[in-house]
Amino acid sequence: MMSNITLFSQIIAKLDRSKFKKLVKDKQTDKYNKGFDSWSHLVSMLFCHFARSKSVRDISNGLRSATGNLNHLGIDKAPSKSSVSYQNKNRTHELFKEYYFTLLQSLGQQVKFRIKSKILLLDSTTISLCLSIFDWAKYKTNKGAVKMHTLLDFDGNLPAYINITDGKTADNKGAYDIPLLKGSVIVADRFYNDFSLLNIWDSKQLHFVIRHKDNLRFETIKELELPENRHQHVLKDEIIILTNTRSSQVYSSKLRRVAVWDTENEQVIELITNQFTWTANTISELYKSRWMVEIFFRDLKQLLHIKSFVGTSENAVMIQIWTALITILILKALRAQAKFGWHLSNLVAFIRLNLFVKIELEKWLDNPLNEVEKPPPKLQQGVLF
Repeated sequence: MMSNITLFSQIIAKLDRSKFKKLVKDKQTDKYNKGFDSWSHLVSMLFCHFARSKSVRDISNGLRSATGNLNHLGIDKAPSKSSVSYQNKNRTHELFKEYYFTLLQSLGQQVKFRIKSKILLLDSTTISLCLSIFDWAKYKTNKGAVKMHTLLDFDGNLPAYINITDGKTADNKGAYDIPLLKGSVIVADRFYNDFSLLNIWDSKQLHFVIRHKDNLRFETIKELELPENRHQHVLKDEIIILTNTRSSQVYSSKLRRVAVWDTENEQVIELITNQFTWTANTISELYKSRWMVEIFFRDLKQLLHIKSFVGTSENAVMIQIWTALITILILKALRAQAKFGWHLSNLVAFIRLNLFVKIELEKWLDNPLNEVEKPPPKLQQGVLF
């Protein structure tokens, strides 16, 4: 069934514009908009990601090609490339950051939850930048970068918290200010094996499963018996205390240590946790779930426009990152509501090819091949009817 508005317009219509207007009013981001308001800015940057635009010229020309359909997007006219560049530099990226977390409360709930426990996967990814162009992004002598510290909620595989810092900020240092709910479970790699940090989490009644470093010094207090139904890859389950003077002063409580055989990489993975009642299998499986945050970073970098940037200022880069996160939130919400078994990469590609095609979104999501295979509308005098 054909729709009278484009696929892109129907996707944009799913966004809560009233809450966006409230943020605009609170932050006064339309005070000096020069004819290119905050909503038009958001739509333009979402188009940048969906269409994989490589420059502000691509954004301007791409939206200009949709003349006649722009009113359905809530914008009057396609922006000029100078307008996009100016506002990317001057309109605060905090608007788009706060709108992401606003949308997460609504669109994020459409994603199907798979388990009841509040499990949070902690990691960071480095986004490389050319230092000669992005001279504010200090990282190494000849390289620039920003680092995205991410707390991924296992339910729905969406970021519950993101902090973007310069590339030099260590992973563990970027984790100290993370807001966490009592009773949450944090799963992280060895870069977060910081006993000062773990002590803070302990005091907040948080559980953690962390891969410990190879040079960990400890004493075994009690070796726990491995159950008969254990997974073959669980090698050791024991209660330990730290013996390194400095570490034991910072973290004096007992820890549980579980050693696991990683068959894929043929290595032993050694884990520490402050949870003493779960089975060794559960702890092993929790750490194994870390691959979800790696996949999230991969999808963000490969499927959306996040490897190269349409602006060079720090604010422009932040806007592009936050609008990319809004885009991936929209995509996952669409995938969750669809009856068709979409892979995220296929969904991105299909939407990109059909942005300005007038197809009914819901039916297209449920049965894309049937909708695509329908005969095209007749072409009369250069206009599609």
